Amino acid sequence: MAMLLGVMAAAAAAAQAPADCQSTLCYVEALQPFLARLRESRPESGRPIHIVQIGDSHTAGDTITNGWRMPLQQRYGHGGRGVLAAGRPYRGYLTWGVTASQSPGWSVNAIFGGRYTGETPIGLSGFTQTARAAGETLGVATDSPDQDFDRIIVCAVRQPGAGTIVLRMAGIEQRWELDAPARAPACRTMDSERPVSAASITTGDDHVVSITSFATFRKAGGVALSNLGVSGSQLIHLGRADDAVMRAEFDAYRADLIVLAFGTNEGFSPRLGGAEYEAGLRRQVARIRRLAGRDVPILLLAAPDAETPNPALAANGGGPARPCGEGWYTPNLLGEVRARQKKVARDMRLGFWDWNAAMGGTCSAISWRGRDWMRGDHVHFTKAGGLEIGRLLFSDVERAAASPPTY
Repeated sequence: MAMLLGVMAAAAAAAQAPADCQSTLCYVEALQPFLARLRESRPESGRPIHIVQIGDSHTAGDTITNGWRMPLQQRYGHGGRGVLAAGRPYRGYLTWGVTASQSPGWSVNAIFGGRYTGETPIGLSGFTQTARAAGETLGVATDSPDQDFDRIIVCAVRQPGAGTIVLRMAGIEQRWELDAPARAPACRTMDSERPVSAASITTGDDHVVSITSFATFRKAGGVALSNLGVSGSQLIHLGRADDAVMRAEFDAYRADLIVLAFGTNEGFSPRLGGAEYEAGLRRQVARIRRLAGRDVPILLLAAPDAETPNPALAANGGGPARPCGEGWYTPNLLGEVRARQKKVARDMRLGFWDWNAAMGGTCSAISWRGRDWMRGDHVHFTKAGGLEIGRLLFSDVERAAASPPTY
């Protein structure tokens, strides 16, 4: 009897576990709540579908995310630009579809790089902007009428002695007092009766003001895809973001799908081990699930193919460097990171998109460079390459959405 029960339990566990998959989009059962929202969406009706992608420079540059955003919005409608870092947190900051601006009196705290100070809490955007004088501004303006919005959401830090900000949109003003008995994150929504092309935040006094993110949306219908990336970062750096701020922002922004797009910088690391990376990935996935507060589907984007001309760097993770030809090598650890990502996706019931396979597999960066889809570093993508990656991901998601589960 005990043996029979053991066999039955093993069979039940096997039935519940996602089957391995050889296609580029795997474990789609984990994405069904999001795919159902796509299938049921109607133009100009219902809450916008919101995708939040968090990652490294591939996400920060918005080349790939915009390549996915464009066909999504053409198919389902514009739901707004989504969540952005406030203002322009660094030189070269790209925001396809809208133009961000700020006055000179803001200082930045970031989860990675020389601007990490640890002084102010950071949220999903990876950057917090702080001002200490009256009249400092942050703003966003659309680049074309189809990007106009009728809702903004601003997330900030309330704390003792904090100042006042004035939110402006379509001739409407709201004053928001950030002074509070204790430090805590807060988000405020402001709506317009008609779509507008610009919104701004202005500090009202010389007390401290810290803004963690700034979003534009349409109130009804469409898709918004937020790209929240920090160049050079690894998933471990997301641990520097504050739990309370992330929880408040997840609650305000109501993601229907969370996309994690890390792995390239980990794959080039001279010290990181595969087991260490996997353990960190599991921790961050569990943390995001806890902070999101709802059963939000998560999609892992596997690290894309990338190469280096340095064979010593490519020999990370043990063993000789793998040559790709033309003097380029692919880092050993990059393949290990992808394998660990797929394992975690299977174990933790996440969607998994094999970006490397979609490109054509290991060493495909050479051919992508030949098509002018990758830059000369064989790591980052051109605008045309980003459009191609976005098209491939969009097509895979559309196929999955068109095939609802039969159970």
